[in-house]
Amino acid sequence: MGELLSIFIMSLAIGMDAFSVSLGLGMQKIRLKRIALIGIVIGLFHMIMPSLGIIAGTLISTKTGGWTTLAGGLLLFGIGAHMLFSAFNHEVNKVIQTTGIGLIIFALSVSMDSFSVGLGLGLSGAKTVLIILSFGAASMVLTWAGMLIGRKVHGFLGVYSEIVGGSILCGFGLFIIF
Repeated sequence: MGELLSIFIMSLAIGMDAFSVSLGLGMQKIRLKRIALIGIVIGLFHMIMPSLGIIAGTLISTKTGGWTTLAGGLLLFGIGAHMLFSAFNHEVNKVIQTTGIGLIIFALSVSMDSFSVGLGLGLSGAKTVLIILSFGAASMVLTWAGMLIGRKVHGFLGVYSEIVGGSILCGFGLFIIF
């Protein structure tokens, strides 16, 4: 039960970047059908990228032995720290294209950190299918929530959600290390 709770909380942390970006995107007067499609695409990318990371991490861990758990914890902590620092270094965002290749690039950029998290989890030997489904579902729902809230609220939560997500990843990284 504790592991399921950990996976759930980590999934929320991974989806926080999609949530924060979606808050701003939701302020662009996007139709509900488009919001649904964007959430699904981001959810799929949040399943593909950590899958690739877990595969790479598993391959690395079979070759390198026992220190991989430490490396996975350090990687999660580093990603969380990066999220925390980037929350305080916001530049003005350009308008994001939500159609065609623009949507693919957007989803890829939002899910790039989940590859690194998947790599760290692959190094530590986590439950692959459950994590991938959880990451995809959480990021999809958080994207939808961010876009819908962004339609109502104008920009106030974005930085705070990245800080929360980064703090959670740092905490999980420290938990794995110690």
